[in-house]
Amino acid sequence: MFRTRACSAVPVSVRVGAAGLAAVLVLGGCSGSGNPEAEAAQGSSSASPRGSASSGETATPAGTPVPTAVYKPATAAGPAENVPLPVMPELAKEKSKEGLEAFAEYWFSLVNYGYETGDTSLVKELSGPECELCEAFYVAIEKGYEGENWVQGGTLSIVALGTKFVETPKGRYQVILSIKSAPGNDRGPNGLIYREHTPSKDSFAQIMEATYMEGRWVVDLVEGI
Repeated sequence: MFRTRACSAVPVSVRVGAAGLAAVLVLGGCSGSGNPEAEAAQGSSSASPRGSASSGETATPAGTPVPTAVYKPATAAGPAENVPLPVMPELAKEKSKEGLEAFAEYWFSLVNYGYETGDTSLVKELSGPECELCEAFYVAIEKGYEGENWVQGGTLSIVALGTKFVETPKGRYQVILSIKSAPGNDRGPNGLIYREHTPSKDSFAQIMEATYMEGRWVVDLVEGI
């Protein structure tokens, strides 16, 4: 469940599905635009597609260049292929205002990586046990990729974000984000659609709280405001 100021909490059912979780992440049950109250730096963090950090061509031991695998987004016919793996920027490892903002963008790129691949392990590595939305995300992705099922779309884009970088009494630091989600479907073989998700065109405000420990950021909370 996720607490909000303007609308009721959004429950996550056993069969919420990964595309449906995008509605939870941006409070799809609410309406209206969300402009972060903190200083918001314009930008987009639509998850960089998963895959190798390199691109272009690679060379065989014999020196013959061969093209690398090409990224293909999910379609009605099947899941995404060769999704590029997001790479954490060095800045996101720093305990600083800029470092926290870079980390928030990276964390959401890992969420999108989960939508496209079914792999939530990287989000788990950077999230603590108190993050309820994170737990809901793991369950939703697991359901969305059961058997031969997959997720099409539903990824998130950061419209703006910012932080005052002031430590809370719990030792956390907060980031305010404005987020949009893409339409998505939880799909199965033979054209089966378990759930359709068409989010509002408006963005929604989210708050992330993270703690810096042992040289890295860890997410403790993400919820709507």
